[in-house]
Amino acid sequence: MTVKPTHVLSPHAPVPALPAEGLIGVIAPAGPAPLDTDKATAWMRARGYALRIFPGVYEKEGYLAGSDERRLADLHAAFADPQVDAIICLRGGYGTPRLLDRIDFDLLRNNAKPFIGYSDITALHLAISRYAGFVTFHGPLLNADLLGDRKRPTESSFFNMLRGQVKAGSVLTHPVAYPLITIEPGIAHGRLLGGNLSMIAAVMGTPYAIDAEGVILFIEDINEPLYRIDRLLTHLRLAGTLGQLRGVLVGDVAGVETAALERLLKQTFEPLRIPVLAGWRSGHCDPNLTLPMGALVKLDAGGKALVLEQDVVIKS
Repeated sequence: MTVKPTHVLSPHAPVPALPAEGLIGVIAPAGPAPLDTDKATAWMRARGYALRIFPGVYEKEGYLAGSDERRLADLHAAFADPQVDAIICLRGGYGTPRLLDRIDFDLLRNNAKPFIGYSDITALHLAISRYAGFVTFHGPLLNADLLGDRKRPTESSFFNMLRGQVKAGSVLTHPVAYPLITIEPGIAHGRLLGGNLSMIAAVMGTPYAIDAEGVILFIEDINEPLYRIDRLLTHLRLAGTLGQLRGVLVGDVAGVETAALERLLKQTFEPLRIPVLAGWRSGHCDPNLTLPMGALVKLDAGGKALVLEQDVVIKS
């Protein structure tokens, strides 16, 4: 089965590639975490990059990394700073949706650059896709992933994507040690979008909900038992979101038994007759592979492949 487009999707704008000896900004738009500044700086320096750490990274207000005003100011400042070549989030957690209705999307669009994170950061991926229209990256967080010594594909996937070594026509690499599972075979072309399933559901009914028309939906989650995954998927089905999709790429759903998850995915997506591929290592898992959100891709669920159909960064 091939899912043919019902309308032509225009590509999201690629962003400037991360240059050699570039400057990476660190912000904390969600939860707090202690940062070993010397370790982080040395880690990046060893790979040829410098860090600019924005003030909110060192703040804490309960389960938030500083006040809403501080976290929003850092987000805006990191995009506005012409010296910052890419932006990585410190951690996920909670609180990112609190910023959405105050973001200056014109500022972000006019200063587009690689923006990286996952988990609670999903809210920003969805909002930027909808209101700024450039590619962002569902990829490692600074603390948990890059400084947390994730398996080697995490780092190589991250830098290869941002440096522009993964080009249009590339089959995205997936480690053979983690077999992919075809839930529903077929080929679909669409815009890759999504992230954390709980966050996708949390913003439903808001102006920042996923624009699902023509999308290859990527989903992943952690600390959600099977019945809650069922509830979240049912929420998206009843909202009409699943019916607009061209295909689904399922990442790691940590803590859920694989066979039980496969049965639920089959029950959910078989009636929709769209390709579904599961087991992609991106999100709350190790390794954590970088995916370009908003980019045009081809999903070959039967062939167990994801192909990039546009350049996601541009080298100057």
